Amino acid sequence: MSEPDWSTGAAYIDGQYMPLRDAKIPVTEWGYRRSDVTYDVVGVYYGVFFRLDDHIKRFRNSINKLRLNPTETDEQIKEILTELVKRSGYREAYVAMDCVRSRPPRGVPLHPAYGRSYLICHVLPWVWVFTPEQQERGVHAIIGSAERIAPESIDPTVKNFHWGDLTRGNFEAHEQGAETAILLDRHGRVTEGPGYNVFAVFDGKVATPRSGALEGITRKSVIELCDMLGIECELRDIHRAEFEAADEIFCSTTAGGIMPISRLGDRILGNGRPGPISTRLKVTFWEKREQGWHATPIAYE
Repeated sequence: MSEPDWSTGAAYIDGQYMPLRDAKIPVTEWGYRRSDVTYDVVGVYYGVFFRLDDHIKRFRNSINKLRLNPTETDEQIKEILTELVKRSGYREAYVAMDCVRSRPPRGVPLHPAYGRSYLICHVLPWVWVFTPEQQERGVHAIIGSAERIAPESIDPTVKNFHWGDLTRGNFEAHEQGAETAILLDRHGRVTEGPGYNVFAVFDGKVATPRSGALEGITRKSVIELCDMLGIECELRDIHRAEFEAADEIFCSTTAGGIMPISRLGDRILGNGRPGPISTRLKVTFWEKREQGWHATPIAYE
């Protein structure tokens, strides 16, 4: 029997390891059919995990809020993710963990309380939300017309697959020659974009929405960096008119770090290039990452 080919990625499904190309789930699973699933993504760069404990903690909180119940403990999840990275050999990787609810078996009520939940994890080569070229000149964004799903309907602090509004925004941006869309809530307040948190700079001070968005791990890192660099940072409501007049705008995510935005709709921010505070935070972020900030080493064999 030939050795498994881990070159394109590795996966773990319900207790079994396999090459990513062989990873499959039944089409009847409610994680697929009803978005009855939560997930998290931790990055590997410079051969180490970044803020692994923070990602596991958020993942567990999401699992509990959705009343999922996988058999694996937090420590076992860490071991699984580490094993996947080791099998792939990747030193720059996107490492995902999902907890999926299955369809209840025949003979019991067709209710989520009777659906078994289980873990799916996979690793693939590092993914950039925006290309290095886009980041270098600043991402082009719009404010989407779709309203972000209300927190009363879907808890935004639970990482989820309910992307219908975000996907609509992405298509709207594409049609307008931009690369992404930032969504507002029903009150006209900034929330987040497809897969990232949003920040704005006003008179040298950084602000980010206090609600209506995922409590991002990279967002947490930005707040820490601001404190280290003596930059005032506050969590508060940001309404559309104020946001559109910001001195700088940037976003943050695991798959990219800190990424400046140089255009918002028809407006060119600054001189059409990343602003000074956005750039300072981005450079410092990657310098500290390279130095081992919040790193969990991986014992590659």
